[in-house]
Amino acid sequence: MRLRFLFLFIWFIPFAVFSQEKAVFSIEFSEEKVTTVLVFIEKTYNVKFSYKDNLIEDKKISLKAKKRTLQEVLDELSILIEVDFEKLDNRYIFLRKISLIEEEQHLKEVVVNGYLAKGIYKNKNASFKITPKKLEILAGLTEPDIIESIQQFPGVVSPNETATGLVVRGGLLDQNRIIWDGINMYHNGHLFGMISAFNPNITEKVMFYNKGTNPRFGERVSSVVDISTSNKVVQKIEAEVGINAINFDAYLSIPIIKDKLSMQVSYRRSYEDKFETSTFKNLEEKVFQHTTIDEVTSDEEFKFKDYNFKLNFQPNKKNSFFLSTIHIDNDLDHFFDDSANGKLNENILDAENDGYSVSWKKKWSTKISHQSQAFLSKYSLNYNFIVTDNSIQISDLEKKNNIYDSGLSSEVNININKKDNLSLGYQFTLKDISYKVKETADLSYLLDRDKTIINTHSLYSNYSYRNSKTVDIDGGIRVNYYKELNTFKIEPRIVINKNIIENLKLQITGEIKNQIVSQIEETVLSNLSLESKLWRLTDGEKFPVINSKHISAGFLYSSNGWKIDVDHYHKRVEGITTLTMGYLNPEDSRFHVGNQKIVGTDFYFEKEFKKIKTWLSYSFVDVKNKFEGLNNEEYFTSSIEIKHAVSASLSYKIKQFQSALGWKWQSGRPYTEFLIDNDNNFIFEGINTKRLDNYHRLDFSSTYKFNFSKNGTTRGKIGFSIRNIYNRKSYLNREYTGSNAINNQIIAIDKFSLGITTNFLFRVYW
Repeated sequence: MRLRFLFLFIWFIPFAVFSQEKAVFSIEFSEEKVTTVLVFIEKTYNVKFSYKDNLIEDKKISLKAKKRTLQEVLDELSILIEVDFEKLDNRYIFLRKISLIEEEQHLKEVVVNGYLAKGIYKNKNASFKITPKKLEILAGLTEPDIIESIQQFPGVVSPNETATGLVVRGGLLDQNRIIWDGINMYHNGHLFGMISAFNPNITEKVMFYNKGTNPRFGERVSSVVDISTSNKVVQKIEAEVGINAINFDAYLSIPIIKDKLSMQVSYRRSYEDKFETSTFKNLEEKVFQHTTIDEVTSDEEFKFKDYNFKLNFQPNKKNSFFLSTIHIDNDLDHFFDDSANGKLNENILDAENDGYSVSWKKKWSTKISHQSQAFLSKYSLNYNFIVTDNSIQISDLEKKNNIYDSGLSSEVNININKKDNLSLGYQFTLKDISYKVKETADLSYLLDRDKTIINTHSLYSNYSYRNSKTVDIDGGIRVNYYKELNTFKIEPRIVINKNIIENLKLQITGEIKNQIVSQIEETVLSNLSLESKLWRLTDGEKFPVINSKHISAGFLYSSNGWKIDVDHYHKRVEGITTLTMGYLNPEDSRFHVGNQKIVGTDFYFEKEFKKIKTWLSYSFVDVKNKFEGLNNEEYFTSSIEIKHAVSASLSYKIKQFQSALGWKWQSGRPYTEFLIDNDNNFIFEGINTKRLDNYHRLDFSSTYKFNFSKNGTTRGKIGFSIRNIYNRKSYLNREYTGSNAINNQIIAIDKFSLGITTNFLFRVYW
């Protein structure tokens, strides 16, 4: 009941604000020129306006009869004619265009412009902003893959060499929260993560948080990737079509009602089922290593698609409404003819994520605004391994994972003055997650199952103070109540930017975060072994709430094309779980609860010249795990630790031509070595005490933009990329699996990196 009261209190804050001043004069206008309105206001309230003539020419407005103070009149006019009224003193008022002010506010928040490449910004609140449509070329990519672009940041690696396999500052893959237009996403990659599932051509911006996260964001303990499409009502038709060596796509933006309503739609699909390129084949070979799909006698059909739809509605200058939908779909149908045993094996996999969101933005005045939103995310994983003998099905291993994640939120933003800003918000989420594993042969066996529902109520607040001459501060707090667990969790957040000398800043951040949803490695192995990770909710006991404490401190220098960013951090994560799979102890196949200690340093150096940009990054991280009942309950090295990672890039741009060369080097991943003693027993000397060979590769990309005709509006873009130019075969991982052989009960499986792979791009814009 108290939470409902607080929610109503936050929702109605804007309504209460306007009752604090009494009106002075009755004001009414009907389709009156703005110049006439301003003259009337000058006489009525004894003020003087100063503005450029072209700022308001030919504009007309209407105001309903109502008693208003001067400030109330200015607030309404500001929204109607999109200008800001800046009071120079008690009488003189200066007018400025709001779009220019918003751009100024954006630039004031930026501490580094062009981080890695043009179109990427580092902000005062420690976040990164990526604008795909402005993003210049990154080595190895012909298009700005949204999630793979984030791997360029210091402290972010992908141990499995996938686009979506983000390990951020030593955090686990499922500890990253991916959001699309306010919708939580659970299936983020095509082709088992090799390609991001989010179309960059419809994306307006991406916000990436890896420390000091705004309290608006909860649910995951590592990072946040917040993807947004455009909220603008377009004035003209815009269209794009494109094709590369993996998929084709199309994008269309159409005005429906002038200045009121517009629509955006995009569609992307692979064409491997029609024609397989060498690029797609290379990706498949990398993904399907050591599976039955890797066999020569097998045949498979794999395809993916995604589409987005959005409506932007602006009935007036004060209100905006948005409706967004997204669909992501991956399908695999694989046949393996086991002719030696006269059997036919079939892997059928279908993974989908559908999302819907509705948003309302309201400008109550130039200082107060709010946004409310509702969302629904539906994720489903369906996998079957079917064995047929003489056209008769003799067994079926079935795995299912379903998620229904829905929520409501409302946030009020109060711009107190030029230096102070306050936001208050409430969020409610309902997560319903289930999975089951069933095997059917002569009889049906339910091998594992779970269904959990958790309702979460969250209140949060964030205060921002900006003083570019001394210090910038973002401080906030988030309070979560998990109803079914009857548990409260408090999450403070802080970001401090302190000027030391000109162009040199000290940045300190701290955050506490909690997580109730995670992935588990399912105990039942299959012949595909790619769909084994299943989502589940915490139960507060066997799977506790994951808690993270993260602090960092560093320096940032930016001047005359030189940029240096150094950051040192400590993280402590509690409540993680692992499954031994019975290899470390044949009698132990249960989940173990433990914690992580993470210490690391990120370094970034950049020098930009007129046409050339070069940068170098280095990351060091030490990740130690400790679990109850394992390794004598002593810390050991995490299997996802990439202790040293180096990236370097050299890019060149002249007019419409761009090219980039990039090199990556990473130390090898840890693994556990199994040995055979004199009695043919398997033994191991510690967990993850050995390391694979180092990983490295060289990538190249180039693009060129052009016009089809001198005076026409049709434009084009072509691109070409080479990944792993010198075709290095690097170790990615060493795994172990069971075997029926008497003399070799455990088999080591080595997985390798993608070989030399080319890609192309052809795109047309209208």
